[in-house]
Amino acid sequence: MNIILLGPPGAGKGTQAQRLQHERGMVQLSTGDMLRAAVASGSELGKKAKAVMERGELVSDELMIRLIEDRIAQPDAAKGFILDGFPRTEAQAEALDRMLAAKGAKLDRVIEMAVDEAALTERIVGRFTCAKCGTGYHDKFKRPKVEGVCEVCGSREFTRRKDDNIETVKTRMAAYKAQTAPLLPYYSAEGVLRKVDGMTGMDEVYRQITAALAGT
Repeated sequence: MNIILLGPPGAGKGTQAQRLQHERGMVQLSTGDMLRAAVASGSELGKKAKAVMERGELVSDELMIRLIEDRIAQPDAAKGFILDGFPRTEAQAEALDRMLAAKGAKLDRVIEMAVDEAALTERIVGRFTCAKCGTGYHDKFKRPKVEGVCEVCGSREFTRRKDDNIETVKTRMAAYKAQTAPLLPYYSAEGVLRKVDGMTGMDEVYRQITAALAGT
């Protein structure tokens, strides 16, 4: 099964994709990861992508489609893929559809993880992690049992991502909405769009996603 997960930063797409990979054998295709892997491989496509990025330019839609085409041809993608971060425009969506059709494949579902912007902002801005073991915490929802001490490894050092602030989150949300708005009617017209409540617990979000994949 081939799917796209749509949702703003912090909606939990990565968490759900990892679970789909583990339980269904699908592979998560992140555009950033694919670009880095292609460059590291030294392949023809990788060299082209490296040259573009070194010039500070955006990788073309054509090159991204070719990277995706190469990636889904690999054996580990036989059970399907999860696209995250692509497409971002209707033109990219159309190009992706053409490439898949040429290979006798298609998108089975596009899952929109709907969120409440204010609640999501609170979720992102309040998170912090143990600097030693990486355990995640939150100012409001998950504080350490002993204040200032990681309950997993005992470290007293914590970090926050520099971009986990209100202004940056608002900018990222605005960019997401601008990019995603054209995709929703496009995939709705194709009959593959499904919406889940991204603000519920992780298990409930996963239940909704699996129900959507099953067509219920």
